[in-house]
Amino acid sequence: MGKKGKRHVKKGNGPPSAEGVSYPSDGPSQEELMSLQTSSTSLQAKLDQLTQLALNNNRSEFVAQFVPLDLSKQDADAYLQELTTAPEAEGTWRNLASEIGALAGGIGVTKIEGDQVTKAIFYFSHPILQGCNREVSFLCIDREWRAEG
Repeated sequence: MGKKGKRHVKKGNGPPSAEGVSYPSDGPSQEELMSLQTSSTSLQAKLDQLTQLALNNNRSEFVAQFVPLDLSKQDADAYLQELTTAPEAEGTWRNLASEIGALAGGIGVTKIEGDQVTKAIFYFSHPILQGCNREVSFLCIDREWRAEG
């Protein structure tokens, strides 16, 4: 049998650590530049919830979580019908769902006014309708964010 020799391992010969690795960047992407999300964690959570409801096509719960708290049941039911059974329901729903998703992701949002504690007004380009600039307001009443008006 031959002798087993000791292997000498020099420090620093292993793979580079994450700390020592850097990658060149060409800066933020156009999508990142066009992205502006709310600074409010509670409003972001509401927008994420609404987006998930829209993705699940849960129009009834979406309306329940979206409309102003002081909206009458009759008006909320009428709004739900507008999104479910009205002649333009599919297009209206698709536009609303895409707007909420854009706000949640900050996509096309150019400005957010308000303190984002009690009120936030989003200014953004509609994600489907080219050339259509939109404004959507949310109010926080008793720690619950809802669409305004």
